[in-house]
Amino acid sequence: MQTKKMRIEVLGCGTSTGVPLMFCDCIVCRSRNPKNKRLRASIWVQVDGLSLLVDTSVDLRQQVLRTKINHVDAILFTHPHADHVGGLDEVRSFNFIQKAVIPAYGHAWTVEQLHARFPYIFDQSKVEGGGVASIDLHEFKFEDGAFKIEDTSILPIELKHGSQSVAGYRIGDFAYLTDCHEVSDQATKQLQGLDVLILDCLRMSKHNTHMNYETALEYSAKIQAKKTIFTHMSHDFDYQTFSRKLPKKHALAYDGMIISI
Repeated sequence: MQTKKMRIEVLGCGTSTGVPLMFCDCIVCRSRNPKNKRLRASIWVQVDGLSLLVDTSVDLRQQVLRTKINHVDAILFTHPHADHVGGLDEVRSFNFIQKAVIPAYGHAWTVEQLHARFPYIFDQSKVEGGGVASIDLHEFKFEDGAFKIEDTSILPIELKHGSQSVAGYRIGDFAYLTDCHEVSDQATKQLQGLDVLILDCLRMSKHNTHMNYETALEYSAKIQAKKTIFTHMSHDFDYQTFSRKLPKKHALAYDGMIISI
């Protein structure tokens, strides 16, 4: 795949509850280290000036204010779970300033669920008072391969998240795989030759819809990216302590982390 100049910022690297968890008194949740403060999982990708938001997390407003994102050309959805789409209404602020509809992309499950959960966005004739996010939602099929946004190629990667398929994304020599417990042989082939992989890593113990640390290491070894960064993490991971234990070419994500390719 053609390599372009790319900048990725981690908007959030936390699990669905975020870190700290409400009412939790563990060491990580009480930590003053900002790298242990994890908003819900999302990234911002800039490719030669193209601004791509991956998921509209429930913390989107806070993430945008912190990061100072002032323009979004398109949104890529991984799947429709609440922590990944709950900030969709905040997109209206971009509509206001850009004075444009924003294209968004997702597979069939995501498209179906977004229509069901946000009907007022897709039928604005019934909205009173205005102020509704305006997106142009496109459905892709994994079997159709890559699609383009402007002149940037986006390859959706089919992953398993429990009984459902979700979308990872490869853009050039970067890939983002969150909320998954399995990467098929076909997907592994599509992910060869990466410079950077951001990979799901929920907790230490086994989970039936997410990778735990052991599983994430196994898939990292199969994919063989030059660098693998773990995301969607719970309070199992103290950033400073755990970073010392990681194998070479691996890292924990943190909110505000910037990766340049």
